[in-house]
Amino acid sequence: MVEQDTSHSSSMRQSISEKDHVSHVEDGVSKANDTNIYNADVDVSGVDERKLMRKIDWRTIPWLSFLYLLCFLDRTSIGNAKLYNMEEDLHITDTQYLLALTIFFISYSIFEVPSNVFLKRLRPSVWLSILMLCWGVMMTVQGLVHNFGGLMGMRWMLGTFEAGLYPGVNYYLSCWYKRSEFGIRAAIFFSAATVSGAFGGLLAAAIANMEGVGGKPAWAWIFILEGLATVIAGAVSFWIIVDFPDDATFLTEVERTVVIRRLQSDAQFSAAGEKLQWKYIRKSLVDWKTYLGIVVYAGSDMPLYAFALFLPSIIKEGYQATAANLLTVPVYVLACICTCLVGYLADRYGNRGLFNFGLLCISAAGYIILISSRNATLSYVAVYLAACGIYPCIPNTIAWVSNNVEGSYKRSVSLAMVISWGNIQGAISSNVYRANQTPWYPLGHGLVLMYIAFGLVSTAIYRYLLTAENARRDRGERDEVIQGNDGGLEVNGVYATVEDAKREKGDEWSGYRYTL
Repeated sequence: MVEQDTSHSSSMRQSISEKDHVSHVEDGVSKANDTNIYNADVDVSGVDERKLMRKIDWRTIPWLSFLYLLCFLDRTSIGNAKLYNMEEDLHITDTQYLLALTIFFISYSIFEVPSNVFLKRLRPSVWLSILMLCWGVMMTVQGLVHNFGGLMGMRWMLGTFEAGLYPGVNYYLSCWYKRSEFGIRAAIFFSAATVSGAFGGLLAAAIANMEGVGGKPAWAWIFILEGLATVIAGAVSFWIIVDFPDDATFLTEVERTVVIRRLQSDAQFSAAGEKLQWKYIRKSLVDWKTYLGIVVYAGSDMPLYAFALFLPSIIKEGYQATAANLLTVPVYVLACICTCLVGYLADRYGNRGLFNFGLLCISAAGYIILISSRNATLSYVAVYLAACGIYPCIPNTIAWVSNNVEGSYKRSVSLAMVISWGNIQGAISSNVYRANQTPWYPLGHGLVLMYIAFGLVSTAIYRYLLTAENARRDRGERDEVIQGNDGGLEVNGVYATVEDAKREKGDEWSGYRYTL
C-alpha cells in the first residue's frame, strides 16, 4: 500500500508549522494541535488499541457476514430451485426464467445509490434491519407464487430491498477501519457469498425432501424457509448491528476517540463527521475514478453472477439434480479460502491492482478450459479455477476503490455507484446461459471471458493513472496555496490552512497518495 505523505513538497514541509499540521503519528493515533485533533481534551493513553480493534471486529464482522450469507443465498437460490421442477410448475419458458433473473438486477442497481445516502443519514442498525425484514418477506412470498407474473413481481421487490446491504456494509466498514485494514474485513464479509453457495447446495438438497408437504413442491419450500430465516435475522439485527464510530454505544467515549483519531491519521479527514452537502455527491459524480472503477468491478461482477446463478446447471451434465447441487459445495469452500487469503495478503503487501490482475488471469484460464472442454470432469476442474479468480477479485476491487476516495459522503456515493453499475451486469449474466446451448454453454462462457478481458484492461489503466497522479503530487504539481506560506499554485486552490484544504478537497488534496 502506498503510504500517505502529509508533507507533499519541500516548500510545504518548510513552511507549515507543527501548530497547523500533524507532526507525527505515535501508536496509530495522530498528534496534532488542539484545534485539529478529535476530542482534544480526552486522554486515550490507557486504551489498548489492538484489544479495541478485536472488540470492534467481533461486534461488526461476524453478524454482517451472516446477513450477507442470507442475502446472497436468497438471491441465488432460484438456481437451486430450478432443478426441482420450478419452471414446469409455474408453466414458464426458459426465456421467462431468464427474465425473472434479469429483473432482480435492474431494481437492485437502481436503488443502491439512494440506499447508501439513507444509510449515512439514518443509523445502520435501523436502515439495514428494515431492509432485511422487507426482503425476507419478499423471499417468503416468492415461494407462494403460481405464475410468471407473480415471480417477476417478487424478484423486482427482492432486488429493491437487497440493494442496500452490500454497498452499505462496505461503506460502513470503511468508516471503522484504516485503508490497510479494510481489505481483509471486506474479504471476510464477502466470503459469506462463497459460504452461501456451498450452504445453498446442501440446504436445497435437504429441503427437497419436503416435496409435497403442505401441498407445496420442493422449490417453493426452498424460498419459504430461507425467507423466514431472513425475517428473523432482520428483526434481531435492530439490537445487534452497531452504528458509526462517532455514536456507537458499545464503545466508551475514550474508545470512540481512539477509533476516530486512527482514521484521521490515515488521511480520512471526514472521520469525525461530515454534514450532507450536494458538493460532496457532485465530486463523486465527476470523479474519473468512479467511472473507471465501475468498469474494473464489472469485469469480475458479471462473471460472479453468471457463475453463482448457473454453476449447478454447468455441473449438471452427467449428474442428477441433488448430486449437482452437492458438487458445488467444495468449489465454494475453496473460493472462500482464497477470498480471505487474498484479502489478508493485499492488506499486508498492498498493490491491490496487481492482485486484481493475477486473479483475473486465473479466472480467464478457467473459462478458456470451459469453452474448449467437452469432458465433464475437466469442466468441473475448470470451475475451481474460475471460482478462485472471480470471488477474491470482488472484495479486492471494492477495497481498492474505497482506499482511493476520501470524504464520507463522496465515498458512500462512489462505492454505491461502482457496485450498482457493476451489478447491472447481472442482468446480462442472467441471459447468457441459454437452454439450447446445454450442456457446454459456449456462448455463456465466451461472454464471461470477454468481461474478464475488460477487467484486465481497465485494471491496468486504473493502476497506471493512479501511479501518474501520485507522481504529479510528488513533483508538487498539485500543491495548493496556503495563505501566509510560500509555494503552491493558485489553480489548485487557495486555502487559509492545510486543514481547510484537506477538508474541502478530500482525496484531491496534494498530500493524499492513492493506493496502487
